[in-house]
Amino acid sequence: MRLPKPFYKLPVTFDTERLRAELATFPAEAWAKHPNDIAGNSSLRLISVGGGENDEVNGAMLPTRHLESSPYLRQVLSSFGVVWSRSRLLRLSAQHGVPQHADINYHWFYRARLHIPIVTHPQVRFHCGDESVHMAAGESWIFDNWRLHRVDNPVEAVRVHLVADTAGSAAFWNLVAQGDAPGAAMHVHQFDPAREPNLLTERISLPAIMPPGEVDLLILDLRAELTAAGESTQNSRRLLEFHQMLDAFRRDWRQLYSLFGDAPTGWPEFTKLRDSVRAAAPSLGAGLFMKTNRVAAHTVLEGRVLRAVISKPEAGAAAPGAATRRHSRPPVLKRPVFVIAAPRSGSTLLFETLAASTGICTLGGEAHWLVEATESLRLGAAGVESNRLTAAHYSLEVGEQIVATILDRLVDCNGRTVTPDRHLRFVEKTPKNSLRIPFFEQIFPDARFIYLWRDPRENISSIMEAWRSGNWKTYNGLDGFDGPWSLLLPPGWQQMNQRDLQEIAAFQWETTNQIIMDDLAQVPRDRWSVLDYQSLLQDPKAVMEKLCRFIEVDFDPALSARVSMPLPYSRFTQTAPAPDKWKNNQAEIERVMPGVELTWKRLRAIR
Repeated sequence: MRLPKPFYKLPVTFDTERLRAELATFPAEAWAKHPNDIAGNSSLRLISVGGGENDEVNGAMLPTRHLESSPYLRQVLSSFGVVWSRSRLLRLSAQHGVPQHADINYHWFYRARLHIPIVTHPQVRFHCGDESVHMAAGESWIFDNWRLHRVDNPVEAVRVHLVADTAGSAAFWNLVAQGDAPGAAMHVHQFDPAREPNLLTERISLPAIMPPGEVDLLILDLRAELTAAGESTQNSRRLLEFHQMLDAFRRDWRQLYSLFGDAPTGWPEFTKLRDSVRAAAPSLGAGLFMKTNRVAAHTVLEGRVLRAVISKPEAGAAAPGAATRRHSRPPVLKRPVFVIAAPRSGSTLLFETLAASTGICTLGGEAHWLVEATESLRLGAAGVESNRLTAAHYSLEVGEQIVATILDRLVDCNGRTVTPDRHLRFVEKTPKNSLRIPFFEQIFPDARFIYLWRDPRENISSIMEAWRSGNWKTYNGLDGFDGPWSLLLPPGWQQMNQRDLQEIAAFQWETTNQIIMDDLAQVPRDRWSVLDYQSLLQDPKAVMEKLCRFIEVDFDPALSARVSMPLPYSRFTQTAPAPDKWKNNQAEIERVMPGVELTWKRLRAIR
């Protein structure tokens, strides 16, 4: 919800000791990954659609079993006298943060988010707009989540907040206003074991077809924030055309509603109108964004309006919160090896060195097609908004298809086709697959992972060079990013639009390494090995001997010959290596280093 200022501290506090006591009763399995898969972030659902283990925001909200077992948490929520939407405990791991973003979706147009810290530390900072605060344990806060905001947790301890969404009643907003009043009295809300709270939860769902009055409201509000990147003639024309498109959309929507109402007979016409605007918006909206948070105009139009105007059931859609069906199968390839690393970390050099062994087979190089040939796993498919894949994306059919494709394309160190019965160890290296460890774990439960990382200064500089060269473009016309995208696409990429190149490179390095480390933490320690790029360059023989023991292949004469002399450049070397080459970009890199320092420290700790 858009608010007049970034932060509001409410004049009410709560018993943190009692909250922590209830927090301690939840089992580890009650915590789920953040719905946007942000590294180091996890959640425990308290109020959800149907009271189930889901992160939906459209449907009747009910307390989960976790909230039902927590009397003080129920009293805390009920004390505000408001109707609650999705509500959770949000946990931030040690030395992790919430990346900068703005909440632009329809859900947030009407709702504010209440924060009550339960476990925190003075160094934890919440940034919103141009301000930052430390929310102390037991306090209650709301903030303007339309503005860009982020959270930093630089300490070696977790942070846990109670986070609850509400539109708020008149009394609630009066309470918010009281918090700003000079000398406002602070009310301390203690636990009352004799009181059973009256907890109010939302019981509505989006209509199949949004009424035109609400469409008008959403569109007019969006238009009030619309601006262009500069005052050129071209931008002025685009701004005018985007306004005209939005105005035409809301008028045509009203005409269709006058003709059909929300009857199913009109659904195809509403869908056709929505999809025509969806197709036109990215090109018409190029260079246009929101004044307050700088988010691309077509991204806000999609999240706030187009995804919400039609809520009719889709054919074959699962019910909200339905459990994903999981399958398992015995792997045909025994103990396959995946080299995982952030882009431009030296993984091609490592892969090409390993592939010199006569005991190893590969797909001949990077195999982007291995995953992306499957339509349901391709960017833009349902549930696929980046290169990130988890166990939820796995099915028996998809797993069998990927295994069959691998078996059909195996080659040995000389590029000759081989069959699995030659007992060669399969090694794969594609940077995008570094974001898919849980997915490949479902296909190959005995897989081995070799994790390579590189000094962030060198790695970020190399990523910047790759972007500048134009030789590493992976996506054109992304909805929410102006211009082509290079290298892998981590979750949260939408927030990089119109950001400086060094920020994008740092985001790719940090997000990839955080996801890798978090995913490997769920894999038995004897199935993954870690090394840094500098060690590979300094002593390739010792590194290869160690890795051969790890993946259970012989350190044979072919591999020994490869590492008996300085390693050759990899086939994808952009410019010749040189000591401190990163200093060509030193000024830009030093501006982003504070933001990646915690991840670098975490990497050095597992070195």
